Amino acid sequence: MHRVVRLLTRADVREDAGAESPSVPVHPDVRGWAEAPRSAGGGIDPRRISVSARHEAVLDDGSRLLLLDDRGWTEELRGAGAHEIGDLWALTSERDVVETARAVVGPDEPFGGHTQDDMETDHWAALAETLRAQGVVADADELKQLPHEVELSDRLRARLGHSPGRTT
Repeated sequence: MHRVVRLLTRADVREDAGAESPSVPVHPDVRGWAEAPRSAGGGIDPRRISVSARHEAVLDDGSRLLLLDDRGWTEELRGAGAHEIGDLWALTSERDVVETARAVVGPDEPFGGHTQDDMETDHWAALAETLRAQGVVADADELKQLPHEVELSDRLRARLGHSPGRTT
């Protein structure tokens, strides 16, 4: 039986923050990224950052199982002086994107009388249950201790002004 050896969050530019992005790539490359449409990037607002985050478990055989594909975030310049900044992407560091990508896949912030501990316990238990439903036995406490890497798509790295590759 396979076991989870690390967690991976893949971050990519979300073209339209108001529209749902597809969960399943149509023409994935070797790493599982979907080929961007030829028009991709042409409509990106330089004063708005919108990123999708897909969270996966990497198994000991190198295969990946989906944990979450409905996460992401948007940042936008607004208010006094916003028009003076030409490109929010140029002001955003790779490190900021990596840290935010890790945060948006959970655990979530406490709400409605829940403590941070409650949120963390529920988060890791939900991920373990998602894996069990896919045939992998996983312990919530063990998942919490695994390394968590963030991989930026080539498109996202290019928008940030960096060369293609992985970030951990």
